[in-house]
Amino acid sequence: MSVVDSSYAVPGPRDLIEVTGADAVGYLHSQLSQDIGSLAVGERVLSLVLEPDGRVCAPIGVSRIEDERLILDVDPGYGEAVTARLLRFRLRTDAEFTMTAAERSRDAREEESRIIDGWPALGSEIIPGETLAAETGLTTVAVSFIKGCYPGQELVERMDSRGAVPPRRIVRLVVEPGTEVGSPVIRDGAEVGQVTSVAGVNALARVGRAFND
Repeated sequence: MSVVDSSYAVPGPRDLIEVTGADAVGYLHSQLSQDIGSLAVGERVLSLVLEPDGRVCAPIGVSRIEDERLILDVDPGYGEAVTARLLRFRLRTDAEFTMTAAERSRDAREEESRIIDGWPALGSEIIPGETLAAETGLTTVAVSFIKGCYPGQELVERMDSRGAVPPRRIVRLVVEPGTEVGSPVIRDGAEVGQVTSVAGVNALARVGRAFND
């Protein structure tokens, strides 16, 4: 992964989720993998929204617009799922959610930029409800390991503390012209993964542990 800036903005349109209310910051802090409590007005960070079992619902951007107003941004088409997940545990909490869908999908130029940057997309590299946080390559920029509890924390913390190698990971590759999504990644004559996104000779792939064997 080449993404090293925790405020990295994915190229192209995004579904937007506005969160407002006296408990907005505190509630998001309790639900997301990133430290939202210390986020200053005007700042943006990356975070993961996880299911309670530690699998990824979505990577998102979190911007604090005002003291009691934040904007979450997510890949087009996934705003409703993220909103539903965040509303699941909202009980007696002053935090209102309003989702606005992106008006279009990423165009070819934006998709190429995403791939070159090494940023995984939902539905391609990240399968919601299946992909582990450690498989995304984003834990170094989207997870705080010193904040309090949040849904899914146990698996993330356990894999990190044990130095566990995830069963799959996402890598950037230079491929032959004409390579298509779904093409196998071959290493020493064996299939070790599959191309998940491609733009010209730049590609992302989901590979298994044998990729480095």
